[in-house]
Amino acid sequence: MLENIEVLCHSSIKINKEKVIYIDPFKIENNYNDADIIFITHSHYDHYSEEDINKVKNNETTIITPYDASTKLLESGIKEDNVILVEPNNRYNVKGINFETIPAYNTNKKFHPKENGWVGYIIELKGNRYYIAGDTDITEENRKVKCDVAFVPVGGTYTMDFKEAADLINEIKPKIAVPIHYGSIVGTKQDGIKFSKLLDSGIQCKILIK
Repeated sequence: MLENIEVLCHSSIKINKEKVIYIDPFKIENNYNDADIIFITHSHYDHYSEEDINKVKNNETTIITPYDASTKLLESGIKEDNVILVEPNNRYNVKGINFETIPAYNTNKKFHPKENGWVGYIIELKGNRYYIAGDTDITEENRKVKCDVAFVPVGGTYTMDFKEAADLINEIKPKIAVPIHYGSIVGTKQDGIKFSKLLDSGIQCKILIK
C-alpha cells in the first residue's frame, strides 16, 4: 500500500499511483513540475509554500485547497480553473480521484481554530483509503475515520504529540500508520519511534521520514 509513496519532509507527501499527487509540498529540492493534483491542508507556511508549489505544478495541475489558501493562490497568479475550493465534511471527485475532507483543528490550543475550515483528506487510490490528517488534535470527526493507511502528526506543540497520535490510531485501526510532522520544524526523530512502540500489535508502523 505504500509503494510509490514518499514523505519528502515534515508533512510533505508524494504519491505516484493513479496520478502524481503532492500533499503540502515543502522544501522540494528540484523543479519536477510533474503534479497532476496538489492537496493543501491549510495556509501555514510549512503546508502552503508558493515556492514549492511552483516546483511541482505545471499548466495542467489541479490544486485542491481550503478557502484562505485558495485566495493566496489566485493572488499569486494561479488560474481560477486550476483551483478547487473545498470545505470540511464533503466528498469530491477530481480527475477521477475520489476524496473526502475531514476537519483538522486544535481542541486545546489556538494554532488551528475549527472555524478556519482547514482540512485533512481521505484519498481513495487503487481500492485503498489514505488518510492525511493535516494539523490536528484528536477530534470527534477524525475518531470516526475509516482508512487503510493513516498519515498523522506526532510532533506535538501545534498538533497531537506521539502519545495522542497513537491513541487516535489505536482507535481508528488502519492497517498501516505513518508518523509525520516531526523531526524538522517541531518534534524530534525519536517521536516517530516512540509513536511506533505505542501502537496495537495489529497495526503496522512505517517510518518514512529519514
